[in-house]
Amino acid sequence: MISIWALVLSGALSKTPAVAVPRDPMRAAMEKQRAAVAIQRAAVRRQAETMGVWLPPSTNDPAAVASAPAAAPPPCEPIADAVVAPLIDSAAKAHEVQPKLLRAVIEQESALRPCAVSVKGAQGLMQLMPSTAEQFGVHDPFDPKENIEAGAKYLKQLLDKYKGDIAQALGAYNSGPATVDQAGGIPDIRETRDYVDAILQKIK
Repeated sequence: MISIWALVLSGALSKTPAVAVPRDPMRAAMEKQRAAVAIQRAAVRRQAETMGVWLPPSTNDPAAVASAPAAAPPPCEPIADAVVAPLIDSAAKAHEVQPKLLRAVIEQESALRPCAVSVKGAQGLMQLMPSTAEQFGVHDPFDPKENIEAGAKYLKQLLDKYKGDIAQALGAYNSGPATVDQAGGIPDIRETRDYVDAILQKIK
């Protein structure tokens, strides 16, 4: 009679099925961040090349990206003025928005960082929410040209809605039209009031 140990050694008995070990969620998030940063930088560089602008190589240390908390937005440099200025002028002209106002919104929203992502999920230079990006047919919210075009359209839509009242339009851009409508003006929300005041100061 064959002993049970012989069966085990010969592999005749089934082994315990291997349990798949889930990937470390922190590592997966960091890998996703690194991939997103690479895509976003490539988009900015493609835009710069199209306009004949040279950008210096990135000085970001990959190790620093890897060690960043998963919840932190991916790091990237502010977009070069030589790249963003023509995009602002073009979008402002196409959608009848003051270039100075459009630039001020971009500076306030993202500090000119095309890869910016807010805790609420707003993305890119003009911090478009996914629903807004979808509404205006944005394929890549981190592409500077697409983002500015959609942001300018949305800002123009708000300016028309509030009959050219820049303060109310900015309040709606920050906190949503429903909040402004309910308040009958700029809502008594400190973030929104500070946001509106900061931009109005920039365009004086």
